Amino acid sequence: MNREWLEKDFYKELGISSSASQDDIKKAYRKLARDNHPDKNPGDTKAEERFKAVSEAHAVLSDPAKRKEYDEARRLFASGGFGRGGFSPGGSGAYGPGGFATGEFNLGDIFGGAAAAGGDGGLGDLLGGLFNRGGGARASSRPRRGSDVETETTLGFREAAQGVTVPLRMTSPSPCTTCHGSGAKPGTSPRVCPHCNGTGVVSRNQGAFGFSEPCDDCRGTGSIIDDPCSDCRGTGIQNRTRTITVRIPPGVRDGQRIRLAGQGEAGLRGAPAGDLFVTVHVSQDKVFGRNGDDLTLVLPVSYTELVLGTTVSVPTLEGRVGVKVPPGTADGRTLRVRGRGVPKRGGGAGDLLVTVKVAVPQKLDDNATEALRRYAEAEKTSGFDPRAGWAGA
Repeated sequence: MNREWLEKDFYKELGISSSASQDDIKKAYRKLARDNHPDKNPGDTKAEERFKAVSEAHAVLSDPAKRKEYDEARRLFASGGFGRGGFSPGGSGAYGPGGFATGEFNLGDIFGGAAAAGGDGGLGDLLGGLFNRGGGARASSRPRRGSDVETETTLGFREAAQGVTVPLRMTSPSPCTTCHGSGAKPGTSPRVCPHCNGTGVVSRNQGAFGFSEPCDDCRGTGSIIDDPCSDCRGTGIQNRTRTITVRIPPGVRDGQRIRLAGQGEAGLRGAPAGDLFVTVHVSQDKVFGRNGDDLTLVLPVSYTELVLGTTVSVPTLEGRVGVKVPPGTADGRTLRVRGRGVPKRGGGAGDLLVTVKVAVPQKLDDNATEALRRYAEAEKTSGFDPRAGWAGA
């Protein structure tokens, strides 16, 4: 986490309260990300900046560990700097470099010193994680894995059932393509900081206390870049829009998340990238429904087809298939066609469940009406009573 985060209200960015649940955070982010996505707002720089802001807020608040650090730090700083002066996250302010009226003093030094002296770090671990200071050399010089990134895509019903390859356009921090993430101009390399020997921190004594603080020469990174890359200004990271191809496996369900390892935010100083999580939304189909791995559909039939029996051609995910309707089939009966459903991950497929439903004509010509009346008389003569035994009759 960097210092600039403390100057931002991530909860406000997402329009939620500080007590919001993880589900609330996810829902707020999805809506804002969808509304402000660059693909939906081409050429709209305000929407793009808004998209980046909500993405950054979500990256912090969706990670329980990062959210805890963020909340704790905001509470500490809101309290007025632990005493008589105002505390500045950057180590300087109206009361002097350390935020207090009496000389140079920095809370990061106090809590960092606790860890350096062999303690558990206490609040130094918190502030060290926030500012990359304190907590010894390990916290400041160790490369940090990139954050995970979340995005969404919407598929047609049949695409989700059969599997599809889709391009995803994303704007996120990525390794600089010019220096390949090193931060140094091509043809050069960072060198170990001679002042801190690559640890990123230096120690100093003040009275009876020993303090550790970030090395001024390398700014706590442990290395010095003499000739920074002009494209990323030595950070090794650029915000760029990229298109990646994602293979959606067959049978994906609505709301399912797919993990793509190493496709998230770039890591700092050559550390591994985070992961990309793609939430899949599946649109409804006019014909098919789904029950687990089984496909469902409603087949309109006539009364005579149910009585006399017939074979009807019905659609599947791969062409059409004939379904036999036995004579005397009741309205609403479900017929099963095996192996014509949704492909299963382990091989094979579910079934196609065909439910027959009588379609009643709204208007008949004279010949059809007369024929139907003759049939009704013949039906009574045969002794058929559709309500026999119904409701106590």
